[in-house]
Amino acid sequence: MTLMPWSAALSVGMTEIDEQHHWLVDTLNQLHDELAAHEPDRAMIGQVLEGLMGYTVNHFVAEEVLFQRYAYPQASAHKAMHDQFTRRVMDMLTEHESGKNLGGEVLELLKEWLVQHIMGADKSYVPHLSAAQEAERLIAAVR
Repeated sequence: MTLMPWSAALSVGMTEIDEQHHWLVDTLNQLHDELAAHEPDRAMIGQVLEGLMGYTVNHFVAEEVLFQRYAYPQASAHKAMHDQFTRRVMDMLTEHESGKNLGGEVLELLKEWLVQHIMGADKSYVPHLSAAQEAERLIAAVR
């Protein structure tokens, strides 16, 4: 059962970022399915949480490189959100590794953060980055 289906509404219109977000939605659904199982596989849950940790590092770095390259004015505030999410995922992984059973509240927290972050913070950087990338293409074409 899908907790959160991917939809066009979640797309920010930047292929690389959308692919990464789609992976995150798929992973959230995988975690949901495992937690909903009659006997959840703790090793699988740990693998999913470790994958989320790797995702946060790689995806957030990819966005932050774009912010730096194109002088996104809200980069510091956006990075602070990334850091907060990374801490949350690390806390969940630590709790899981210490033997705590993660419940539906973790899924709701992740889903809420994901929707709010993509629909709000991520979509807000698109106009700036798109305009900067287009300007970069035009300058390159003139040269």
